[in-house]
Amino acid sequence: MRRLNANFMPKIVLFNKPFNVLTQFRPDADRPDRPTLAHFIRDASLRIAGRLDMDSEGLLLLTDDGVLNSRITEPTEQQFKTYWVQVDGIATDAQLAALQNGVVLNDGLTRPASAKSMPEPAVWPRTPPVRYRANLPTSWLEIQICEGRNRQVRRMTAAVGLPTLRLIRVQIGPYSLGSLQPGESQLYNQQPL
Repeated sequence: MRRLNANFMPKIVLFNKPFNVLTQFRPDADRPDRPTLAHFIRDASLRIAGRLDMDSEGLLLLTDDGVLNSRITEPTEQQFKTYWVQVDGIATDAQLAALQNGVVLNDGLTRPASAKSMPEPAVWPRTPPVRYRANLPTSWLEIQICEGRNRQVRRMTAAVGLPTLRLIRVQIGPYSLGSLQPGESQLYNQQPL
């Protein structure tokens, strides 16, 4: 929680969440062997600012400031999140336009997104690797959204016929993954939002 001290500087930690790690500190009751953030982060004052699914990778923010946490996660604040998404197939102009205009999901129409094709990024190998099929090409998209619906990017790409194979979040508002490798974290030392 934010302290009632004018000199308080919130702690913000950038973490590169590996694939197959739960975005929580407590073990899963059904699968206690599954890795959690507690395997990487030892600071008990930190709270998770937002979600990242177990099968997604990349930037996760943690902070000790409840007000800042709300500003990062609250949809009304419109903090854009940037994802690099490997999909089955090659995106057409029509599929990209559909993502950009908003996609109808089972919980309603998404807000317009920024979506464009991109070259394959130089990222770490995933363990286990993404499945490979010789007869089905894959491609990469950069997608920016300012909502935070459950599994939203995956559902959006599936809705336009491009199932997600790999999803890496690289930026949240002004906070960027940079050169952090999976499992690495660093203290963000600039002024918060």
